[in-house]
Amino acid sequence: MKKKLLALTLAALMAMSLAACGGQSSTEPAQESKEPEAAEPAAQTFTIGICQLVQHPALDAATQGFRDAVVEALGEENVTFVEQNASGDSATCTTICGQFVTDGVDLILANATPALQAASAATGSIPVLGTSVTEYGVALGIDGFDGTVGTNVSGTSDLAPLDQQAAMVKELFPDAKTVGLLYCSGEANSQYQVDTVKGYLEDLGYTCTLYSFVDSNDVTSVTKTACDASDVLYIPTDNTAASNTEAINNVAKPAGVPVITGEEGICAGCGVATLSISYYDLGVATGKMAVKVLTGESNISEMPIEYAPQFTKKYNADLADALGVTIPEGYEAIA
Repeated sequence: MKKKLLALTLAALMAMSLAACGGQSSTEPAQESKEPEAAEPAAQTFTIGICQLVQHPALDAATQGFRDAVVEALGEENVTFVEQNASGDSATCTTICGQFVTDGVDLILANATPALQAASAATGSIPVLGTSVTEYGVALGIDGFDGTVGTNVSGTSDLAPLDQQAAMVKELFPDAKTVGLLYCSGEANSQYQVDTVKGYLEDLGYTCTLYSFVDSNDVTSVTKTACDASDVLYIPTDNTAASNTEAINNVAKPAGVPVITGEEGICAGCGVATLSISYYDLGVATGKMAVKVLTGESNISEMPIEYAPQFTKKYNADLADALGVTIPEGYEAIA
Protein backbone atom coordinates (compact mmCIF):
# COMPACT_ATOMS: atom_id res chain seq x y z
CA MET A 1 0.00 0.00 0.00
CA LYS A 2 2.78 2.38 0.96
CA LYS A 3 4.57 1.50 -2.25
CA LYS A 4 1.45 2.19 -4.28
CA LEU A 5 0.94 5.54 -2.54
CA LEU A 6 4.55 6.47 -3.16
CA ALA A 7 4.22 5.58 -6.85
CA LEU A 8 1.13 7.76 -7.24
CA THR A 9 2.84 10.64 -5.49
CA LEU A 10 5.87 10.40 -7.77
CA ALA A 11 3.64 10.21 -10.82
CA ALA A 12 1.81 13.37 -9.74
CA LEU A 13 5.06 15.20 -9.13
CA MET A 14 6.36 14.22 -12.58
CA ALA A 15 3.16 15.41 -14.22
CA MET A 16 3.45 18.78 -12.48
CA SER A 17 7.06 19.03 -13.51
CA LEU A 18 6.23 18.29 -17.14
CA ALA A 19 3.42 20.82 -17.11
CA ALA A 20 5.77 23.44 -15.75
CA CYS A 21 8.36 22.61 -18.39
CA GLY A 22 5.71 22.67 -21.11
CA GLY A 23 4.50 26.07 -20.03
CA GLN A 24 8.00 27.38 -19.96
CA SER A 25 8.82 26.09 -23.41
CA SER A 26 5.67 27.57 -24.92
CA THR A 27 6.69 31.03 -23.91
CA GLU A 28 9.19 32.40 -26.48
CA PRO A 29 11.91 34.62 -25.09
CA ALA A 30 11.16 38.31 -25.79
CA GLN A 31 12.71 39.51 -29.03
CA GLU A 32 14.88 42.59 -28.74
CA SER A 33 12.90 45.43 -30.34
CA LYS A 34 14.65 47.29 -33.18
CA GLU A 35 14.69 51.07 -33.29
CA PRO A 36 12.90 52.30 -36.42
CA GLU A 37 15.33 53.70 -38.97
CA ALA A 38 15.40 57.49 -38.87
CA ALA A 39 13.85 59.01 -41.99
CA GLU A 40 16.05 61.33 -44.00
CA PRO A 41 15.13 64.93 -43.32
CA ALA A 42 13.07 66.44 -46.12
CA ALA A 43 14.92 68.91 -48.33
CA GLN A 44 14.13 72.54 -47.66
CA THR A 45 11.92 74.20 -50.21
CA PHE A 46 11.89 77.92 -50.96
CA THR A 47 9.69 80.44 -52.75
CA ILE A 48 11.45 83.37 -54.40
CA GLY A 49 9.59 86.41 -55.69
CA ILE A 50 11.17 88.14 -58.70
CA CYS A 51 10.18 91.71 -59.46
CA GLN A 52 11.68 92.87 -62.78
CA LEU A 53 11.07 96.46 -63.75
CA VAL A 54 10.73 95.93 -67.49
CA GLN A 55 11.53 93.43 -70.20
CA HIS A 56 14.71 94.13 -72.14
CA PRO A 57 17.83 92.05 -72.89
CA ALA A 58 20.01 93.21 -69.98
CA LEU A 59 17.41 92.65 -67.24
CA ASP A 60 16.20 89.43 -68.86
CA ALA A 61 19.77 88.08 -68.83
CA ALA A 62 20.23 89.02 -65.16
CA THR A 63 17.02 87.23 -64.16
CA GLN A 64 18.00 84.13 -66.15
CA GLY A 65 21.46 84.03 -64.59
CA PHE A 66 19.92 84.33 -61.13
CA ARG A 67 17.46 81.49 -61.71
CA ASP A 68 20.13 79.22 -63.19
CA ALA A 69 22.49 79.72 -60.24
CA VAL A 70 19.78 79.07 -57.64
CA VAL A 71 18.47 75.95 -59.39
CA GLU A 72 21.97 74.55 -59.84
CA ALA A 73 22.68 74.91 -56.11
CA LEU A 74 19.32 73.96 -54.59
CA GLY A 75 17.67 71.74 -57.20
CA GLU A 76 14.75 72.66 -59.43
CA GLU A 77 12.30 70.68 -57.31
CA ASN A 78 13.17 72.69 -54.19
CA VAL A 79 12.61 76.22 -55.55
CA THR A 80 9.48 77.97 -56.76
CA PHE A 81 9.98 81.23 -58.63
CA VAL A 82 7.13 83.73 -58.74
CA GLU A 83 8.21 86.06 -61.55
CA GLN A 84 6.44 89.38 -62.15
CA ASN A 85 7.23 92.13 -64.66
CA ALA A 86 6.21 95.70 -63.87
CA SER A 87 6.24 96.85 -67.53
CA GLY A 88 8.37 99.85 -66.65
CA ASP A 89 6.01 101.24 -64.01
CA SER A 90 7.40 101.99 -60.54
CA ALA A 91 3.94 101.91 -58.97
CA THR A 92 3.46 98.39 -60.29
CA CYS A 93 6.74 97.39 -58.63
CA THR A 94 5.22 98.55 -55.33
CA THR A 95 2.12 96.44 -55.89
CA ILE A 96 4.16 93.36 -56.86
CA CYS A 97 6.47 93.59 -53.86
CA GLY A 98 3.54 94.18 -51.51
CA GLN A 99 1.96 90.95 -52.75
CA PHE A 100 5.22 89.08 -52.23
CA VAL A 101 5.23 90.22 -48.60
CA THR A 102 1.59 89.18 -48.15
CA ASP A 103 2.36 85.77 -49.63
CA GLY A 104 5.35 85.33 -47.32
CA VAL A 105 8.00 84.54 -49.93
CA ASP A 106 11.40 83.50 -48.61
CA LEU A 107 13.40 86.03 -50.65
CA ILE A 108 12.80 88.82 -53.16
CA LEU A 109 14.95 89.47 -56.22
CA ALA A 110 14.55 93.12 -57.24
CA ASN A 111 15.79 93.56 -60.80
CA ALA A 112 16.55 97.28 -61.45
CA THR A 113 16.51 100.32 -59.19
CA PRO A 114 12.73 101.02 -58.95
CA ALA A 115 12.15 97.35 -58.10
CA LEU A 116 14.78 97.55 -55.37
CA GLN A 117 13.25 100.71 -53.94
CA ALA A 118 9.80 99.10 -53.90
CA ALA A 119 11.02 95.88 -52.26
CA SER A 120 13.03 97.76 -49.64
CA ALA A 121 10.00 99.86 -48.76
CA ALA A 122 7.70 96.81 -48.63
CA THR A 123 9.61 94.76 -46.07
CA GLY A 124 12.24 95.04 -43.39
CA SER A 125 12.42 91.33 -42.67
CA ILE A 126 12.26 89.32 -45.91
CA PRO A 127 15.72 89.22 -47.55
CA VAL A 128 15.91 91.45 -50.63
CA LEU A 129 18.65 91.09 -53.24
CA GLY A 130 18.98 93.69 -55.97
CA THR A 131 20.57 93.25 -59.35
CA SER A 132 21.09 95.59 -62.32
CA VAL A 133 21.26 98.43 -59.77
CA THR A 134 24.00 100.97 -60.38
CA GLU A 135 24.56 102.67 -57.04
CA TYR A 136 22.84 101.37 -53.89
CA GLY A 137 23.59 104.45 -51.83
CA VAL A 138 21.81 106.61 -54.39
CA ALA A 139 18.95 104.17 -54.89
CA LEU A 140 18.23 103.83 -51.17
CA GLY A 141 19.13 107.36 -50.09
CA ILE A 142 22.06 106.29 -47.89
CA ASP A 143 24.50 109.09 -47.09
CA GLY A 144 28.12 108.02 -46.90
CA PHE A 145 27.36 104.57 -48.31
CA ASP A 146 30.30 102.26 -47.59
CA GLY A 147 29.34 99.25 -49.68
CA THR A 148 27.13 97.38 -47.19
CA VAL A 149 23.49 98.37 -46.69
CA GLY A 150 23.35 96.75 -43.24
CA THR A 151 19.66 95.81 -43.34
CA ASN A 152 17.72 93.06 -45.10
CA VAL A 153 19.02 94.37 -48.45
CA SER A 154 22.11 93.50 -50.47
CA GLY A 155 22.82 92.55 -54.09
CA THR A 156 24.94 93.26 -57.15
CA SER A 157 25.76 96.42 -59.07
CA ASP A 158 26.01 96.90 -62.83
CA LEU A 159 28.17 100.01 -62.50
CA ALA A 160 30.91 100.11 -65.12
CA PRO A 161 33.82 102.55 -64.71
CA LEU A 162 32.26 105.85 -65.76
CA ASP A 163 35.63 107.52 -66.28
CA GLN A 164 36.50 104.82 -68.81
CA GLN A 165 33.20 105.35 -70.62
CA ALA A 166 34.03 109.04 -70.89
CA ALA A 167 37.50 108.12 -72.16
CA MET A 168 35.80 105.97 -74.82
CA VAL A 169 34.09 109.09 -76.20
CA LYS A 170 37.49 110.76 -76.45
CA GLU A 171 39.05 107.69 -78.07
CA LEU A 172 36.41 107.38 -80.76
CA PHE A 173 35.46 111.03 -81.30
CA PRO A 174 38.46 113.23 -80.45
CA ASP A 175 37.26 116.04 -82.74
CA ALA A 176 33.74 116.25 -81.29
CA LYS A 177 32.88 119.39 -79.33
CA THR A 178 29.48 118.74 -77.79
CA VAL A 179 28.06 115.69 -76.00
CA GLY A 180 24.39 115.28 -75.18
CA LEU A 181 23.62 113.04 -72.19
CA LEU A 182 20.26 111.35 -72.76
CA TYR A 183 18.44 109.67 -69.84
CA CYS A 184 15.18 109.19 -67.95
CA SER A 185 14.69 111.72 -65.17
CA GLY A 186 12.65 109.20 -63.16
CA GLU A 187 15.60 106.85 -62.66
CA ALA A 188 17.81 107.96 -59.78
CA ASN A 189 20.79 105.91 -60.89
CA SER A 190 20.60 107.33 -64.41
CA GLN A 191 20.80 110.82 -62.94
CA TYR A 192 23.82 109.74 -60.90
CA GLN A 193 25.58 108.36 -63.97
CA VAL A 194 25.05 111.33 -66.27
CA ASP A 195 26.09 113.77 -63.55
CA THR A 196 29.28 111.79 -62.98
CA VAL A 197 30.12 111.23 -66.66
CA LYS A 198 29.43 114.91 -67.38
CA GLY A 199 32.24 115.84 -65.01
CA TYR A 200 34.68 113.46 -66.66
CA LEU A 201 33.74 114.64 -70.16
CA GLU A 202 34.12 118.28 -69.22
CA ASP A 203 37.58 117.48 -67.86
CA LEU A 204 38.34 116.08 -71.32
CA GLY A 205 37.29 119.36 -72.95
CA TYR A 206 33.74 118.60 -74.10
CA THR A 207 30.73 120.85 -73.70
CA CYS A 208 27.98 118.74 -72.18
CA THR A 209 24.21 119.16 -71.91
CA LEU A 210 21.73 116.91 -70.10
CA TYR A 211 18.58 115.87 -71.98
CA SER A 212 16.01 114.03 -69.89
CA PHE A 213 12.77 112.34 -70.87
CA VAL A 214 10.03 111.47 -68.39
CA ASP A 215 8.90 108.20 -69.95
CA SER A 216 8.53 106.44 -73.29
CA ASN A 217 6.11 109.07 -74.58
CA ASP A 218 8.73 111.79 -74.97
CA VAL A 219 11.81 109.72 -75.89
CA THR A 220 11.58 110.62 -79.59
CA SER A 221 11.12 114.37 -79.12
CA VAL A 222 13.88 114.66 -76.51
CA THR A 223 16.26 112.60 -78.64
CA LYS A 224 15.63 114.90 -81.60
CA THR A 225 16.40 117.95 -79.49
CA ALA A 226 19.60 116.31 -78.24
CA CYS A 227 20.72 115.29 -81.73
CA ASP A 228 20.12 118.80 -83.10
CA ALA A 229 22.58 120.23 -80.57
CA SER A 230 25.15 117.45 -80.13
CA ASP A 231 28.03 115.83 -81.99
CA VAL A 232 27.78 112.66 -79.86
CA LEU A 233 25.18 111.25 -77.46
CA TYR A 234 25.83 109.31 -74.27
CA ILE A 235 23.19 107.05 -72.69
CA PRO A 236 23.82 105.43 -69.28
CA THR A 237 22.42 102.09 -68.06
CA ASP A 238 18.90 103.48 -68.27
CA ASN A 239 15.93 101.09 -68.30
CA THR A 240 13.57 103.40 -70.17
CA ALA A 241 16.17 104.00 -72.86
CA ALA A 242 16.82 100.26 -73.05
CA SER A 243 13.14 99.70 -73.78
CA ASN A 244 13.11 102.39 -76.49
CA THR A 245 16.30 101.82 -78.46
CA GLU A 246 14.42 101.58 -81.75
CA ALA A 247 12.83 104.99 -81.23
CA ILE A 248 16.21 106.49 -80.33
CA ASN A 249 17.92 104.90 -83.32
CA ASN A 250 15.21 106.11 -85.67
CA VAL A 251 16.22 109.66 -84.76
CA ALA A 252 19.97 109.44 -84.11
CA LYS A 253 20.99 107.33 -87.11
CA PRO A 254 19.38 109.54 -89.79
CA ALA A 255 20.81 112.57 -88.00
CA GLY A 256 24.28 111.03 -88.21
CA VAL A 257 24.84 111.35 -84.47
CA PRO A 258 26.71 108.41 -82.90
CA VAL A 259 25.73 107.11 -79.46
CA ILE A 260 27.98 105.75 -76.72
CA THR A 261 26.06 103.63 -74.22
CA GLY A 262 26.44 102.28 -70.71
CA GLU A 263 25.59 98.68 -71.56
CA GLU A 264 25.52 96.19 -74.40
CA GLY A 265 21.76 95.85 -74.84
CA ILE A 266 21.30 99.56 -75.53
CA CYS A 267 24.34 99.56 -77.78
CA ALA A 268 22.92 96.71 -79.85
CA GLY A 269 19.78 98.75 -80.43
CA CYS A 270 21.05 102.27 -81.03
CA GLY A 271 24.69 102.64 -80.04
CA VAL A 272 28.07 102.55 -81.71
CA ALA A 273 30.15 101.38 -78.74
CA THR A 274 29.99 100.55 -75.05
CA LEU A 275 32.04 99.47 -72.08
CA SER A 276 29.76 96.80 -70.73
CA ILE A 277 29.38 93.89 -68.34
CA SER A 278 27.71 90.50 -68.71
CA TYR A 279 24.29 90.83 -67.11
CA TYR A 280 23.90 87.07 -67.14
CA ASP A 281 27.05 86.72 -65.04
CA LEU A 282 25.77 89.47 -62.76
CA GLY A 283 22.58 87.49 -62.25
CA VAL A 284 24.59 84.34 -61.50
CA ALA A 285 26.54 86.22 -58.81
CA THR A 286 23.24 87.40 -57.30
CA GLY A 287 21.88 83.85 -57.37
CA LYS A 288 24.90 82.58 -55.46
CA MET A 289 24.28 85.26 -52.85
CA ALA A 290 20.65 84.12 -52.60
CA VAL A 291 21.70 80.53 -51.93
CA LYS A 292 23.93 81.64 -49.06
CA VAL A 293 21.10 83.66 -47.55
CA LEU A 294 18.46 80.92 -47.92
CA THR A 295 20.67 78.18 -46.48
CA GLY A 296 21.78 80.33 -43.55
CA GLU A 297 25.40 80.39 -44.66
CA SER A 298 25.44 84.20 -44.71
CA ASN A 299 23.62 87.00 -42.94
CA ILE A 300 22.30 89.40 -45.57
CA SER A 301 22.84 92.42 -43.33
CA GLU A 302 26.57 91.70 -43.42
CA MET A 303 26.86 91.02 -47.16
CA PRO A 304 28.55 93.82 -49.13
CA ILE A 305 27.34 94.79 -52.57
CA GLU A 306 29.15 92.80 -55.26
CA TYR A 307 30.35 94.24 -58.57
CA ALA A 308 30.94 92.81 -62.02
CA PRO A 309 34.41 91.26 -62.23
CA GLN A 310 35.23 92.45 -65.75
CA PHE A 311 34.24 94.95 -68.41
CA THR A 312 34.47 94.60 -72.16
CA LYS A 313 34.74 97.17 -74.92
CA LYS A 314 32.13 96.28 -77.53
CA TYR A 315 30.81 97.86 -80.72
CA ASN A 316 27.83 97.65 -83.05
CA ALA A 317 29.44 96.82 -86.41
CA ASP A 318 26.41 97.62 -88.58
CA LEU A 319 25.80 101.03 -87.02
CA ALA A 320 29.49 101.90 -86.95
CA ASP A 321 29.71 101.17 -90.68
CA ALA A 322 26.54 103.13 -91.42
CA LEU A 323 27.87 106.19 -89.60
CA GLY A 324 31.43 105.85 -90.90
CA VAL A 325 32.94 105.37 -87.42
CA THR A 326 36.32 103.64 -87.38
CA ILE A 327 36.62 101.27 -84.44
CA PRO A 328 40.19 100.81 -83.14
CA GLU A 329 41.68 97.52 -81.99
CA GLY A 330 40.61 96.21 -78.61
CA TYR A 331 36.86 96.26 -79.25
CA GLU A 332 34.70 93.16 -79.58
CA ALA A 333 31.83 93.11 -82.05
CA ILE A 334 28.40 92.55 -80.52
CA ALA A 335 27.13 89.21 -81.76
